[in-house]
Amino acid sequence: MSSHAPRTARRARALIVLAAVTVAVAVVPAGAGAAQPAPASMPAIGIGEQSPEIFSNPYFTALGVKRVRYITAWNSLRHKWSRDLLDGYLLAAHAAGVEVLLGFGHARSAKRSVRRRVPSVKEFTRAFLEYRQRYPWLTDWLTWNEANHCGEPTCHKARLVARFYNSMRRHCRGCRVVGADVLDTPTMGPWIREFKRTARKDNMIWGLHNYIDANRFRTSGTRELLGLTRRGEVWFTETGGLVVRRNGSKIAFPGNEKHAAAATRQVFKLAALSARVRRIYLYHWQPSTSVLPTWDSALLDRRGKPRAAYGVLKAYIRRLARLG
Repeated sequence: MSSHAPRTARRARALIVLAAVTVAVAVVPAGAGAAQPAPASMPAIGIGEQSPEIFSNPYFTALGVKRVRYITAWNSLRHKWSRDLLDGYLLAAHAAGVEVLLGFGHARSAKRSVRRRVPSVKEFTRAFLEYRQRYPWLTDWLTWNEANHCGEPTCHKARLVARFYNSMRRHCRGCRVVGADVLDTPTMGPWIREFKRTARKDNMIWGLHNYIDANRFRTSGTRELLGLTRRGEVWFTETGGLVVRRNGSKIAFPGNEKHAAAATRQVFKLAALSARVRRIYLYHWQPSTSVLPTWDSALLDRRGKPRAAYGVLKAYIRRLARLG
């Protein structure tokens, strides 16, 4: 458990109530008080990161990035340990003035039967409303992380995810909700076509994890998503350059710090394919220092020092500031 999570449920509740009161006093329509959108050719930047330590890191502060993405189990609020982790992260982000894109995924459990279970629409909606009540300042949501990946129980349930999305839109008016969040693998096309049969069509935001395009220096996966969807914003909700991977995947990537920097440049080239690409969430900030990571596409190394990819990102942000 993160040392940054609140030590007691009482302290967490008090901080959440204080944050909610602050939101209630200074409430504005979604997006009205947020940072102005980037020029059409320069999407806004966020970081995908699970550790709240990012918010106190001077290298993060130096970037001026005000968006992050965090993934939690769809039912995290049921358990004290997962509530505390989520409270710790979201309260740290809120205190730092950083907007969180909060996304959902499978339940965290040692039991495979629990991880593989997909909630009903009623269960999912009830859980979502609990998140809304607990964190009323959040306005950016992601329906289901990597929903077409068969590591998730939703890989053959695109229509059910669409119904989750419809419910979130109905109960969170004015929010920005990423509907289909997919990997650029061969399952992407069939999954999206199925999703579109049920999902509402207005104000859709499509989420893409285009690691294959970025790390193989191609454009086909991103172009396929743009062709499949035709309209609606596209957010790269997770992408970046690979340094090392030990997760046993059969999808081969090159990987080292030099490659990761080049792949990060490729991400920005992919974003330039369409003015519909409005956000880029690079994953991630820093690899674990306590255990050998199975995945490392981080901008900092294990010692906390910036890698070459960090420099690529910093140069992009400077260019974004000049254009803005």
